[in-house]
Amino acid sequence: MPNNPEQPSPSFLTLGIAPQILQILASRNFVTPTPIQQQSIPPGIEGKDIVGIAQTGTGKTFAFGIPMLQRLAKYPGRGLVIVPTRELATQVDESLRLFAPAFGIRTAVLIGGASMHLQKEMIRRNPRIVIATPGRLNDHLTQGTITLREVSVLVLDEADRMLDMGFRPQIEQILRHVPKERQTMLFSATMPSEIMKLANAHMKLPIRIEVAPSGTTVKGILQELFVVQKIEKLPLLEALLKEHRGSILVFSRTKHGAKKIAHAVVSMGHSAAEIHANRSLSQRREALQGFKTGKYRILVATDIAARGIDVVGIEVVINFDLPDDPHDYVHRIGRTARAGREGRAISFATAEQRNDIRDIERLIRSSLRRPPTPVLPKRAPLPDERPPAPEWRRPPSRPPFRHSRSRRSFRGPRRRR
Repeated sequence: MPNNPEQPSPSFLTLGIAPQILQILASRNFVTPTPIQQQSIPPGIEGKDIVGIAQTGTGKTFAFGIPMLQRLAKYPGRGLVIVPTRELATQVDESLRLFAPAFGIRTAVLIGGASMHLQKEMIRRNPRIVIATPGRLNDHLTQGTITLREVSVLVLDEADRMLDMGFRPQIEQILRHVPKERQTMLFSATMPSEIMKLANAHMKLPIRIEVAPSGTTVKGILQELFVVQKIEKLPLLEALLKEHRGSILVFSRTKHGAKKIAHAVVSMGHSAAEIHANRSLSQRREALQGFKTGKYRILVATDIAARGIDVVGIEVVINFDLPDDPHDYVHRIGRTARAGREGRAISFATAEQRNDIRDIERLIRSSLRRPPTPVLPKRAPLPDERPPAPEWRRPPSRPPFRHSRSRRSFRGPRRRR
């Protein structure tokens, strides 16, 4: 009986990557490519169009970034990366800057909330790669401060998120400015019909690479659910923050909720910051950088950060509120257990959200573990958490005071004698 030799483990050395990039990967201890990197990098280097579907946290940035840099180093042209959020744009730029200096390639980041003047200065320095959000790139196109006529490699990253955020018109406008003869790589965590329409309309025989079906969560995440009353959420959060001493990412459904939770966490004695749409760009950068460096142990965010936070070592992700879309649950918990580590995802829900829980479990094809609720600390509820007073305790309504010129009205009715 013949012996079947074991399959060799995947390696960056077998993907056709340039020696300069391989040296940088080795110096950063990147040895084994992820499945999306292993399948996307070779055809990307060959210049083929790609539609890549992979869950969040699987290294999609290297999957398109390495082929883009390698082709720009060999051929003329420019690269353009379109992303949905400011945080993701900064994250992509940081990843590309690991390799870009080796080829003398400059990058520029064009995002909303930042100085247009400084961005115009970056454009004047002739960057070979531009990473941009759709709205701000269209602002520059409208003002004529940038041209996309030389774009030879176009990447649409987190395409499903961009469509969810209503960026379809802006993307169509951008695509009218780039040459038709180009390489296009589209990466997404899910594959709705709109994505396929976009791919069929603007790509040439793209190779479809799907490393995990929609709803697949990252391995190594322990997923748990606590069903509690709304008023019990903050005490439960306080108990969990005492139990876990590592970095924790807390998701809120609304901007107001994120602000309230962050203030409550600080009042509990923890270092915390918040990221949501009401925060300025500098505040969001400071919060994220502080979270990465350990200045803030806890970061409270809305779904704006569900795909824009790449921090290795997040111990726990807590869904203080369940997301509106079950797909966002997958993206949220994908912030932990990154780079092969283990992590924990804890969700809070009320009894009225049983349908939302069912939709999440149906999407991930698994049941959430329901551990017993820990002993909750006693704390005074916040004003908007206090239940309304019962009818018998409410003060009786009084008729409005009416001013009258008659002095008798101030003295009350005349007594009968």
